[in-house]
Amino acid sequence: MKNNKPIFFYLSGLMALPITMTAYGQSGADITVTAPVIERELYQTPVSISIVRPESIKKGQPKLKLDETLNQIPGVFLQNQENFAQGERVAIRGFGSRAPFGVRGVTVVVDGIPYTLPDGQAQLDAIDLDSAERIEVIRGPASVMYGNAAGGVISVTTADGRNNPNQTSIRATGGSNSFGKLALSNSGNNGDWSHNVSFSALNSEGYRDHAEVEKYLFNSKLRWALDNDRSLTAIINLLDNPRSQDPGALTAEQVAEDRSQAGRFTEEYDSGQTVDQQVLGLQYQDLSAGPGEFRAKTFYMRRNFEQQLPFPGSSRIDYNRNYFGASTDYRHSFKIAGLPFRYVAGLAAREQRDDRIRTEMSFGGDLQGLTADELQTATALGGFVQGDLNFTDQLALSIGGRFDRVRMKVTDDYSSDGDQSGGRTFREWSGSAGLSYRYMPTHQAFANISTAFETPTFSEFANPTGMGGLNSDTQPQKSLNHELGLRGALNNGMDYDLTLFWVDVRDELIPYELPSTDDRTYYRNAGDTTRKGLEASAGWLLSQSWRIETALTLADYTFDEYRSEGNNYDGNRLPGLPEKVWSNRLQWLGLGGTFATLEARYIGDMVADDANDVYVDDYWLVNLRGGDTFYVNRNLLLKGFAGVRNLSDRDHFANVRINASNDRYFEPAAGRTWYAGLELIF
Repeated sequence: MKNNKPIFFYLSGLMALPITMTAYGQSGADITVTAPVIERELYQTPVSISIVRPESIKKGQPKLKLDETLNQIPGVFLQNQENFAQGERVAIRGFGSRAPFGVRGVTVVVDGIPYTLPDGQAQLDAIDLDSAERIEVIRGPASVMYGNAAGGVISVTTADGRNNPNQTSIRATGGSNSFGKLALSNSGNNGDWSHNVSFSALNSEGYRDHAEVEKYLFNSKLRWALDNDRSLTAIINLLDNPRSQDPGALTAEQVAEDRSQAGRFTEEYDSGQTVDQQVLGLQYQDLSAGPGEFRAKTFYMRRNFEQQLPFPGSSRIDYNRNYFGASTDYRHSFKIAGLPFRYVAGLAAREQRDDRIRTEMSFGGDLQGLTADELQTATALGGFVQGDLNFTDQLALSIGGRFDRVRMKVTDDYSSDGDQSGGRTFREWSGSAGLSYRYMPTHQAFANISTAFETPTFSEFANPTGMGGLNSDTQPQKSLNHELGLRGALNNGMDYDLTLFWVDVRDELIPYELPSTDDRTYYRNAGDTTRKGLEASAGWLLSQSWRIETALTLADYTFDEYRSEGNNYDGNRLPGLPEKVWSNRLQWLGLGGTFATLEARYIGDMVADDANDVYVDDYWLVNLRGGDTFYVNRNLLLKGFAGVRNLSDRDHFANVRINASNDRYFEPAAGRTWYAGLELIF
């Protein structure tokens, strides 16, 4: 039967739901998490996992970058939110912090499509927050689930129209620094068919000089229910980013002189990037395949990329990428010695082919000849199995294993310096074991041990000697993760999540630059490191109108053994990571969709280099947003919203570059900024 309640009835109720409930009114005991591959109820899952609700993604947010939605998750730290050319950097328990741009060491999955490439790198520029309805974050190594570069997992699910009313939305947002964004979407379902289509156009001049961005994004999902158990889903994602300027990094003296200035060479060389990307996906699901369930997925990604880096030398990069793959898995439940057992077993194959060139940029700003011309090919093959054995209704054992073969090959087509072709093959086993004790229906204790491995990416295999091919001195880093956790929900509207973790890492990959050559980043293995700490989050529904949330990370990221070029860095902190982060949020929800959200976030101090000589101060950030919903008529809604970011106008850095050459460590963030918008829903 069709539900005739006004749309705003559903929208206005979202903010009042505690974190252990979904947007559709399920109790915490009924939430199913899917990022760990084997689907489980939240309180049967023996891993640290956080779920971002739809209202946290959408309500009053500009919907530009993931930091808007992930900053409330403990153990997660994001940088580079304001430099669209370099991309947002994500670190989970320190994994990913080494990336000067983009994502390393963290697996990113969007609608079941692995955005993390076989060589371990990922970009976030095509994630459509306008259509995202759920984000799950695994806060720890997960190679047993995803293979290479799974120090943590971010899994984004966009709408397919099944859970949305038939509606069209037009959303316009504007703000500081000539920021403007227009977003259009349509969703609906008709019998066996459902769909969601989203398009957005973004333009902004940015806070700093030479920081303009122009970006267009299209995302769509079409689902066909073949019958009650079988379905077919098609996914299309298109990104056109004709301009993202890169203002570069500054020295401390330049920051003191003018925080908004662009770095040296950026304007002379017109540093920045252009991107043209298409993603196609097709997914099949059969929930009654014999005694179990069968799933199959395939995808294809094409990405054309041009980038001018802000330094002379071999600094112009062009590549054409073809990336494709397929995966299947089978899920089944039966009994072992009378005990319930369920498992998932699967295979995955992916290949990445980058036809890449580098061009010399003269000191005067003129493009010279080629310095590199090569085909980079990475192939990843993996097989995995995971199983859950329930000893009782409360106690369950989870075990898993995976084997991965990663082949990385460079075919050198630049003959001026001889044939620098080469290849490396890595064969890695990963495992995990966990115990879950659900001592009350909405309370759980768990313990987990898991492993992860990360091969260097193609860019991290670059030879500091100037030769082509793959640097044979660089090896994969490997990690062993231990964690103990508690999570639950109380009858008084309180929920909590508490995790103690300890991660031992061997052959940690660390970036560095050679001032004697250029500003290009190279990588080396730094021996052993330890990451340990506490992650805690809690929420309290004070009343139907008020909710408070807090998330705390207290960590220690340390080099255990690291000697380089005669320097002893044993006991030093890992650069680029704050060891204390505290995020707080106070939400108010009035009648008819009126809302206000106040956020206060503390970022602890950090260091920017291996020697711990470059110190970055701690700071507080305060954000405020709010809005209202106006019911124009039965079929028409008007929503207004506005926000202020960095309310106290605090000086801080959007990004800190690790081990930068020529002391250019800092990318200043904007001061106080504002945005406001209107959304029409019909």
